[in-house]
Amino acid sequence: MINAISGDLDFIKEINNSKFTGSVHSTFNRTFNIKCFENGDLFTIACRKLDNGPNTLIVNADNMKSRKIEVNDPVRVMKDLMFIGEKLAISIDKVDIWESVLPAYPSNEEILKRNVIKMKEYLNLHGVDGGMKKNVVTQNPFEAEVSNMLEKRTNLLLNELINDRISTALPHAISLVGLGAGLTPSGDDFLTGLFTVFNMKNSLFYPYRSFCEDVLKKAKTLTNEISYMALKKAANGKVRESIISLLNSLLVEDDQNLILSLNKLLNIGSTSGTDIAYGIVFGMESTIRAGGKVC
Repeated sequence: MINAISGDLDFIKEINNSKFTGSVHSTFNRTFNIKCFENGDLFTIACRKLDNGPNTLIVNADNMKSRKIEVNDPVRVMKDLMFIGEKLAISIDKVDIWESVLPAYPSNEEILKRNVIKMKEYLNLHGVDGGMKKNVVTQNPFEAEVSNMLEKRTNLLLNELINDRISTALPHAISLVGLGAGLTPSGDDFLTGLFTVFNMKNSLFYPYRSFCEDVLKKAKTLTNEISYMALKKAANGKVRESIISLLNSLLVEDDQNLILSLNKLLNIGSTSGTDIAYGIVFGMESTIRAGGKVC
C-alpha cells in the first residue's frame, strides 16, 4: 500500500463516492492513467515529484515501474482505498485536497505587459526547440513543414482574435488540434495554454470561452485520448498547478519568481511545457491587443 499525498478535488470526490471503477489505460515511468467506466474520462496516478493537476492523484512513490502496473489492469474503489488489480492499493485517508483555480485578469495591465515581454524573450532563448519554437538547425523536411504549419495557423488565429472575429478564428484553432509529434502534440499543448487565458475572469475573452468548447467538439477525433483530456479540462479552466503558478507570477513584479515558475513549466515533457508557455504568451498578447479586460 502507498499513501496519496495530494489530489484533485474532483478526483477525490469520485473516489469517495465508492462508485469509481475502471481499468489502466496507459503506463509510463512516473505515471499511469486510468479510464473510468462511469464517465469515460482519464484519471492519472502520478509520482511525488510531479505537480498537481486535473483528475490527478499524487502518491508517495518515486516511480511506477517497480509496481508492474499493466494496461487493462482492473481498478476499483472501496472506502478510502483505490485498488489496481492485486498489485497496488492507494490510500487517500490523509490526502491534501488541491483545486485548480485560475487568477483573474488584472484591472491594471502594465505589470502583465512587461512580464509577457520578459516571458517571450526567455522562451526565445531557453524554450525547447521542435514544437512551437522552431528548430532551424536539425529539422528534417517533415519537421520543418510541421513547424511552418504551426506558425502559419497560429498567425491566422491571432489575426482573427485581435480583430474580435471569434467565429472565423474557430477553424484556425481546430486546425492546430493533433498537429505535431509526441504524446501531446504541440498544437494541443499550445491550445491548452490559450484556453487557460480564455478562462481568466475579467479578461476580454472570458465571455467567449465557449470558443474553447467549440474547438473541443471537433478535437476528439483529431488527437489521442490523453491529449484530448488535457484539452477538455483546459477548456473549462482546469489546468496543472505549474501553469497556475506561472499565471500568478505574470501578475506581480517579481522577476525571480517569474523565471522560477517558467522553468518549472518548461520541464514538462519534451516540448510540452514550451508549447503551453507559448500558448499562454499568445493568449495574453491577443487579449492585450484586442482590448484587455471586460469593461
